[in-house]
Amino acid sequence: MELIPAIDLLGGQCVRLYQGDYARATVYGSSPEAVAREFIEAGAERVHVVDLDGARTGRPANGTIVARLAQLFPDRIQVGGGVRSLETAESLLAGGVARVIVGTGLLGTEAEAARWFGVLRDRVVAGIDARDGFVSAHGWTETGTVEAIGFARRMVDLGCCRIIYTDIATDGTLSGPNVEAMREMVVASGVPVVASGGVGSLDDLARLRDTGVEAVIVGRALYEGRVNVASAVEFLR
Repeated sequence: MELIPAIDLLGGQCVRLYQGDYARATVYGSSPEAVAREFIEAGAERVHVVDLDGARTGRPANGTIVARLAQLFPDRIQVGGGVRSLETAESLLAGGVARVIVGTGLLGTEAEAARWFGVLRDRVVAGIDARDGFVSAHGWTETGTVEAIGFARRMVDLGCCRIIYTDIATDGTLSGPNVEAMREMVVASGVPVVASGGVGSLDDLARLRDTGVEAVIVGRALYEGRVNVASAVEFLR
């Protein structure tokens, strides 16, 4: 199982939100480049970058920082947040980003979702963020009536190759991941699943590994010293 450190950008700074609440953001640094370099030099194969401003407004807002990260670490950065058009995704990929994560952009018509997967194939990842089992959108500010497991199955039928599944209730809490939800997503989707939300210890990583997820995204636990990138990478080997 792969460890993927996370950098969440809000106003150009590295932050973490508590349960997706923009009003409960903790700032962990003003140099995303330095943070990404530290993660990669410690052994991370890739870094997960989320443009939180973009996720909320629907268009990339930290594009200069993302472009710089992609130039410094080509094919090592995966990016989400505000990617609502195929043109935006293609531009990010052309700039050196390895993968783009699309969430809200997939909630339109099935024909539009199929076009994403048909054009970008394994370089686009379906970001499914769930609160109480239902898909949340627009930077987690809206939760509708679309059931996450059913939505994942539809996306796979349309060509989705990989899913990042975030449990919003545990995200940024360090209280432990929603192991059962991750296991259910792995079984139901039949494609590689990347888990996100709640990791606070190496024991949490071991529990997630047993679910069959391909990788796990870790944020706050790294910034607060509860998990060390080098040690975690070695542990997961």
